Amino acid sequence: MTSELTLLVLRLAFIVVLWLFIFFIVYALRSDLFGQRAKRLPADQQPGQQSQQAAPAAQAPRQSAPRTPVPPAAPSGETPTRLVITKGAKNGLEMPLGDGPLTIGRSNESNLIIRDDYTSTHHARLMLWNGRWVVQDLDSTNGTFVNGTRVTVPTPIPTNTTVTIGTTSFELRR
Repeated sequence: MTSELTLLVLRLAFIVVLWLFIFFIVYALRSDLFGQRAKRLPADQQPGQQSQQAAPAAQAPRQSAPRTPVPPAAPSGETPTRLVITKGAKNGLEMPLGDGPLTIGRSNESNLIIRDDYTSTHHARLMLWNGRWVVQDLDSTNGTFVNGTRVTVPTPIPTNTTVTIGTTSFELRR
């Protein structure tokens, strides 16, 4: 009697452990395929704004990216003020650039959300650097391209130059 009860308890424990293992595998696959769950913005924060806590992380440069020489400052009045999507699901969308970094990716935390199969969760970042807009690829799988050339280091974007992320292309305009 005792051995039968022990055997039953061991069988049930094995089944529970097996199901936990399966759930952990499914969770890992889901997070790899669809990214981490996005945090909701507080009610008083607008979608284009970053919270006080998120701003330092978004502005900190990646340590692994090689350094490039600082581009010369652009003459005043030539700095683009808006981003215009020229190809993709959001074709025709225009957004003001402001003066802070602009994140691009599938994540709901991104300033410009691009939902396609070729865009990473945190794909790229646009930054104003010495008066010029610069694009930085955030180690995305499919890359970021400026005029058809893959970006590996922070690269300045001239006005009206095509930047491609996934199936979406955009330009910076005045």
